[in-house]
Amino acid sequence: MKLLIRNLARTTTEAEIRSKFEPFGTVQSCNLVMDKKSGLSKGFAFVQIPKAGAAKAAMKALNGSMLDGNVIRVKQAREKAATISESGDKTAN
Repeated sequence: MKLLIRNLARTTTEAEIRSKFEPFGTVQSCNLVMDKKSGLSKGFAFVQIPKAGAAKAAMKALNGSMLDGNVIRVKQAREKAATISESGDKTAN
């Protein structure tokens, strides 16, 4: 299950996020979203936990918890349904 973690401090690292979620189960991937121009964190990340039960436990326990001085929000990530291509056509994502 893919989780969205919001309200991260700009100084939070992927390693810190991973260590916060690992007690609940295997973290398959952790992706801290970075701004391409500034190179700084955009304040959110995605964590992939393969077992749904472990992901739900992490979501319940960590939503509203503190990380690097910020109260983080954790919820299930929704997949993008469609994006607009450069030509203006909708394409599945």
